Amino acid sequence: MRVLLINPILYTADNNVIPKFGSIKDCMIYNLGLGFKKLGHEVTLIAAEDYRPTTLEEYEYPVLFFKSNLSTIFLPSVLPLMLGLLSFLKINRGKYDLIVSSELFSFSSLFAAIFCPNKTLVWHELAVHNKKFKYLPSKIWYNIIVPVFFRKINVVPRSVEASEFIKRYKLLAVLAPVEHGVNLTKFNYSILKKKQFIIVSQLIKRKNICSIISIYKEFIDDFSLNDYKLLIVGQGDLQDELKAQIQMLGLGDRVELLGYKPHSELNKLMSESIALLINTVQDNNMVSIPEAIVSGTPVLTNDVPTNAPMIKTNGLGLVRKDWGVEELKEIVENNNFYVKKCVEFRDALSVESTAQNLINAFVNENPSCK
Repeated sequence: MRVLLINPILYTADNNVIPKFGSIKDCMIYNLGLGFKKLGHEVTLIAAEDYRPTTLEEYEYPVLFFKSNLSTIFLPSVLPLMLGLLSFLKINRGKYDLIVSSELFSFSSLFAAIFCPNKTLVWHELAVHNKKFKYLPSKIWYNIIVPVFFRKINVVPRSVEASEFIKRYKLLAVLAPVEHGVNLTKFNYSILKKKQFIIVSQLIKRKNICSIISIYKEFIDDFSLNDYKLLIVGQGDLQDELKAQIQMLGLGDRVELLGYKPHSELNKLMSESIALLINTVQDNNMVSIPEAIVSGTPVLTNDVPTNAPMIKTNGLGLVRKDWGVEELKEIVENNNFYVKKCVEFRDALSVESTAQNLINAFVNENPSCK
């Protein structure tokens, strides 16, 4: 099968500032493309030019970057408008058997739905309306554009919450959720753990990392567990503020701010940790969750991430609305149980499994493709 992946936004921006990286090979969507390729399919990825890496690199399959037009109006970090994609789809639509486009609220998905309706599958993550301009553009899109132009397009949500959200908008078919996949060749697992917890996150306000540091401080004080460390992987505007909090709490030798880490280093840190800690205020499907699970590392999170139900349903850690010291203690005491569950669940989160689930969704809804 010849597969076209359309995913303009490769990284999450902070305050509309798109981060610059030397490679896109750690991106979820690039690795999903490898999943399709490993299954024997031909694959091409399209992304916005704004996300092109800062260094020249070779890819295992074609990656095309398209210019974002009218970028002061249609921000590339939120809703990129790639007019070049229009002519590309007109000319090349006969070359592809399946087009997987990210998000219903996307010009790229709209272009694919118009020019290639019988070949397009929308893989949708958002479970709420976009807040920009008091939700108005998002509400217009879902209430007018979606029922008109996407009514015959099959949509695969990435979570149960996303499924419930898009079912309101008169779509032909909203299929079973398909979670983000992880490249298992880059993520090994370990059942041997060090006395450490890990946070993998942008250092921004909505991630609420300061609350985790406070809970961790209370944990080591209450149980005299000063040999447990907390690793924080990521970068962002709150780095100095978090450093100040760490010093104020006397945790300078217990909490490490490690900055950005590529997958090769992240996997080792994650696989050696007792648990991935999350206490976010707002998030969709968090890529760090499946990455932790395939590393054999349980997740302790609140119920905000839209892929939190996967953790609860499959025993891959703890999901508690207002977790604290007792939950940290619980995940330490029962760590062997949760680690075993994570290792058993690894294959279900591979990029090959995700790719196959998307193909199955398309074929099952399009019998002529069988």
